[in-house]
Amino acid sequence: MRESELTQEHRDFQAMVRDFVEREIVPHHDGWERAGLVDREVWRHAGKLGLLGIDVPEEYGGAGVRDFRYQAIISEEVMRVGATGIGFALHNDVVAPYLLDLATDEQKRRWLPGFCSGELITAIAMTEPEAGSDLQAIRTTARPEGDTYVLNGAKTFITNGILADLVIVVARTQPGRGSRGLSLLVVERDMPGFTRGRKLEKIGMAAQDTAELFFDDVRVPAANVLGRPGRAFLHLAANLPQERLGIAAYAVAAAETAFAQTLEYCRSRVAFGQPIGAFQHVRFELAEMATELDVARTYVDRAIAEHNAGRLDAVAAAKAKWWATDVQRRVLDRCVQLHGGYGYMRETPVAKAFVDNRVHPIYGGTNEIMKEIIGRDLGV
Repeated sequence: MRESELTQEHRDFQAMVRDFVEREIVPHHDGWERAGLVDREVWRHAGKLGLLGIDVPEEYGGAGVRDFRYQAIISEEVMRVGATGIGFALHNDVVAPYLLDLATDEQKRRWLPGFCSGELITAIAMTEPEAGSDLQAIRTTARPEGDTYVLNGAKTFITNGILADLVIVVARTQPGRGSRGLSLLVVERDMPGFTRGRKLEKIGMAAQDTAELFFDDVRVPAANVLGRPGRAFLHLAANLPQERLGIAAYAVAAAETAFAQTLEYCRSRVAFGQPIGAFQHVRFELAEMATELDVARTYVDRAIAEHNAGRLDAVAAAKAKWWATDVQRRVLDRCVQLHGGYGYMRETPVAKAFVDNRVHPIYGGTNEIMKEIIGRDLGV
């Protein structure tokens, strides 16, 4: 975020997060990428420093501060070093609001302390092999039976899927009612019938665990239903703006990092007796990227302020998500091009960023869906 958007408390927090990232993440991230999974210990270290559950009330182990600038700072510092394996944003930005706003007092006592300490890693399971952005096509079912729901189905592309101890599952509890028949059930790690399939091999984000999940007659206690049965679609719609804002903040930070690396390369790389940045075409490319990033940063920072004030709606969040991730996609492509052959080498940071971050226009709702949301709001 821009310095003007931060207080001294935010800057102190930023310095602490930066030290944590340099000490606990940077030395290990290459090894996690080779292993295809981050070490759970980094979650516990993050919990001890208060980086998990920032907006969770203090009585449950959180900081009790609802200010999205803190979550944005964590994402920016993680992205500054290209540590795309860390699933903190999914935990803090996406799952936390469901537990805070929908959980009963009993559920909060059960889950939030571990959520904040890093002992309980979380995920949310919406996407299925045949249902992505179209939530009404969900086939996973949860049949009421006594004081339980019998859960059957499969989910895919689930972030934190291997490590997760708690998974919020979107399932159909009332057949034939479309979006009004969906509910949220919290599945815990050791429930019989809950299994994990492949850790999916992506083109990037090698350390970040994305998995298939399977549910075969999993008996989920009714006490694990989150929010009101049959109201999942409304619960999801209420929380998607923050998820999309988080993706936008992450995307801008990733693009700014790649641009800074490319600018330095253009200043130092010599061709035909002068730095390549001295060529007019390269200067124009850099000028365009700098301008696009400034515009994206300004909008995202404003969206964060609006969110903190309780005014960020679905349309504004969709604008932030699609614009920031599209700018990111274009900037990363140009950064690779300006690096020439080095831009195609895995050891070059912009090459890694290019493949790691290509997913941002896809997840959290594709950018095509974002434009549909915006277009409908325009009355067309």
